[in-house]
Amino acid sequence: MDARYPPIEPYDHGMLDVGDGNAVYWEVCGNPDGKPALVVHGGPGSGCGTGVRRFFDPARYRIVLFDQRGCGRSTPHASDPATDLRHNTTHHLVADMERLRDHLGVRRWLLHGGSWGSTLILAYAQRHPERVSEIVINAVTSTRRSEIDWLYRGVGRFFPQQWDRFLAGAPGTPRDGDVVAAYARLMADPDPAVRERATVDWCAWEDAVVSGEAAVTNPYSERPSAARTAMVKICSHYFAHGAWLEEGVLLRDAHRLAGIPGVLIHGRLDLSSPLDTAWQLHRAWPDSELIVVEHAGHFGTDETRGHVVRALDRFATVG
Repeated sequence: MDARYPPIEPYDHGMLDVGDGNAVYWEVCGNPDGKPALVVHGGPGSGCGTGVRRFFDPARYRIVLFDQRGCGRSTPHASDPATDLRHNTTHHLVADMERLRDHLGVRRWLLHGGSWGSTLILAYAQRHPERVSEIVINAVTSTRRSEIDWLYRGVGRFFPQQWDRFLAGAPGTPRDGDVVAAYARLMADPDPAVRERATVDWCAWEDAVVSGEAAVTNPYSERPSAARTAMVKICSHYFAHGAWLEEGVLLRDAHRLAGIPGVLIHGRLDLSSPLDTAWQLHRAWPDSELIVVEHAGHFGTDETRGHVVRALDRFATVG
């Protein structure tokens, strides 16, 4: 049973100049006088969707969504080969979130997101804990290099044929080489055919990893062409650099979240982001609650979505 609220449309939107030639798209839904909440999308480079608006009670929340640099409706778009990603890093995105908060006149806000969005939430909250009222995360990641290596190599033991194809898509890369960095180079190649082939191969691998989840079918390959290209270009750029984060820093510094209530919701069958990261974060963050959804994977199930809605409902009147 779908526990989400009915679909809603934004009552306000705009483009925010964040510097370095970038403009970030933002929109606001729900109650203008409601509790502020920021949705932080995944990817990196996926762009904000419309379905996540439905997790929030529109009568009680002022729901802010934005497209991170280079994707969605933000400009310049990473699908354009002329778009330079030098000024597109985790630290730039954290600064963009803070600039958006100030632009919208928000003092403190709840943060919600999953997958890559959870990494960005943790990075922002540890930098600006005084600006965060609560956190609700599903599909917990911290983008350690060990997590990246698992997603693009280790989990290949479950999908050996598909991983061999993924590796073959980056010719000359040894089996123990940096396949993610190789794809980042391919996505910067001047030949559009090379970039398109790399995009197709990357998305085929991502689809394989989540292929056991009944709720999804080719969620990466079936995206519109420009959105796919931007996501792969941004993903490979971020992951080739370890998201510009010291290894394990978001778990090590979880003590900075003290006093911020959090709910972590994670599927036990999540192959792309194994449960141990959520468990380690929960142990390091005393104000967090961990909910393990037994039969869910990375994209979640109706049960997962129900837990998200209930957590957001619980926080709607506090903080």
